[in-house]
Amino acid sequence: MSEVTYFVALPFVATDDGIAAGEPTECFNPSAVVMRAEALSRKEGHVGAIAFSRTGDPARGDFSDAKVLKKFGDVPDDLSTL
Repeated sequence: MSEVTYFVALPFVATDDGIAAGEPTECFNPSAVVMRAEALSRKEGHVGAIAFSRTGDPARGDFSDAKVLKKFGDVPDDLSTL
């Protein structure tokens, strides 16, 4: 199977321990994911959001590190777990 690029908008919510990731939303392209992340960052209960992409082979489960396209609001400094 060939490589696929996924575009994901990920909101963040405030918790007693800091900031936690919310429910991710997959989008079709870089423009759409940036717009979706911005909208999620403004949604009640969210403190921020990021738009990122990952490329890889889903059949093998082999993906590159996430590439952050844009950040909105409060997001964790360490995004290495994406």
